[in-house]
Amino acid sequence: MSWNPFSRSSAPKRSGVTISAQKEFERERKKLEQLDEQAKKLYKDTKRCAESMATSSKLEGKISQDLVSSALCQNEDELQPAMEDWNAAVAKLDLHMQATNSVAQRTVVEPMKKFTNIFPSLQNAVKKREQSLQEYNRCQAKVEKYKDKERTGPNRVKLDTCQKALAVAKEDFDAQNNALIEDMPKLYEGRIDYFQPSFQALIKSQVTYFTEAHKIYTELSDQLSPEQDDIPDDEYDQQLQQKLADIKALSIVVDD
Repeated sequence: MSWNPFSRSSAPKRSGVTISAQKEFERERKKLEQLDEQAKKLYKDTKRCAESMATSSKLEGKISQDLVSSALCQNEDELQPAMEDWNAAVAKLDLHMQATNSVAQRTVVEPMKKFTNIFPSLQNAVKKREQSLQEYNRCQAKVEKYKDKERTGPNRVKLDTCQKALAVAKEDFDAQNNALIEDMPKLYEGRIDYFQPSFQALIKSQVTYFTEAHKIYTELSDQLSPEQDDIPDDEYDQQLQQKLADIKALSIVVDD
């Protein structure tokens, strides 16, 4: 099983870092692990949203184009122009959709991808800290071992050597640990300044898109059925049902 540098390591019996300090480190590490997961999810979801909008626009365009060229509308003085107007409206809205997706790509998808690319370096730094802590603990254990031995000449030499190695290991661990302790909260808090402009730009583009969509389809609705504007929905449904009933009443129609 591969080792996860973000996973909690088992604490040694005697460690160069206090339990409270290790717990604080783990809290900050866990927050960044969750941030990494959320940023990746946002990246994927935004891409899927843009792809869905493009697919929906493409399908609506196909429907309107098929109707324009179909036998249902051709040579029909009322229906043919109406379907051509719809097709033109869909094409016009598709341009706004492309602009919206372009904004989403620039302001969310690409920034999120760049942001998630930071975390492999962080994971590597956490892994190096863990390795440094393990070396620090080994050196400390050796020092304790020779402190408990008889004070002979060879043991004193070994103790002195171990103490020097412990000092080097402590300096290396402190440098890596202090850098992470200082930078991890900054990275987490920095997410706000990084994400907020992206979200603002995306929301503004959505407002523009749906405003234009409302405008385009309102104009299209007025062109297609200006006389239907003041008819209540229930009355319109009744008219539609009556027309369907008239069709079903034809002798060539079999009502299942």
